[in-house]
Amino acid sequence: MFNFWGSQEQQAQTPPQEGSSHSWYPPSVGGSPNSSQPMTPSSIASNSFNLQRPAERPYSPLSVSPAEAAGIIALLKDGSVDELRKLLSDKDAYNQFLLSLDQVKIQNNIRDELRKETLQLARNNLDKEPQIMELRNQCRIIRTTELAAAQEKLHELERQKEETLEFYSPASFIHRLQDAMNKTEEESEIVHRQLVDREIDLGTFVHKYKKLRTSYHRRALIHLAAKTSTI
Repeated sequence: MFNFWGSQEQQAQTPPQEGSSHSWYPPSVGGSPNSSQPMTPSSIASNSFNLQRPAERPYSPLSVSPAEAAGIIALLKDGSVDELRKLLSDKDAYNQFLLSLDQVKIQNNIRDELRKETLQLARNNLDKEPQIMELRNQCRIIRTTELAAAQEKLHELERQKEETLEFYSPASFIHRLQDAMNKTEEESEIVHRQLVDREIDLGTFVHKYKKLRTSYHRRALIHLAAKTSTI
């Protein structure tokens, strides 16, 4: 009796699972075999649109407008259940459907145009390479010849500038005034000695001496004012 019950228990087998074919989508896309909810075209279309292929998932999500999403879902709803299942299991079918979308076509066209523009810019840069090398050679020649002469001239001008600034500095001006005063004083002494030695007459002495003393005192006043302003 126990053997019969045991044989009956051993013969009880669970029914085989369906859908043994492996899908390249995640389980959440392809659906679980033990799921109690049947798959409908709308649910398959929603899953195939919302989830992306694992091998081609972009680094950052792309924003899709509601109108574009509605258009894609409308395309998927027009397909049969077999076609939608094929999108879930067949990579080539998925790629063919993806490339047929207007949004993807626009992005591919933009990519191709950018690629062409980049290649054109690269060709233009390569075409300008001889000109760049020629300009480099000219710059090297200028740096070794004309630049050296220009630097030497610049140093000479800087030296002249320093001399000019030193010549017209307040200290130099006061020093030159003092030298001019001393020279005028010596010339006055010479004129006075000529008068004493009777080398010149009184009229000539008065004319020369007055002119020298006037120049001396004018320079003395300027010298005093300059020294006062620099203190």
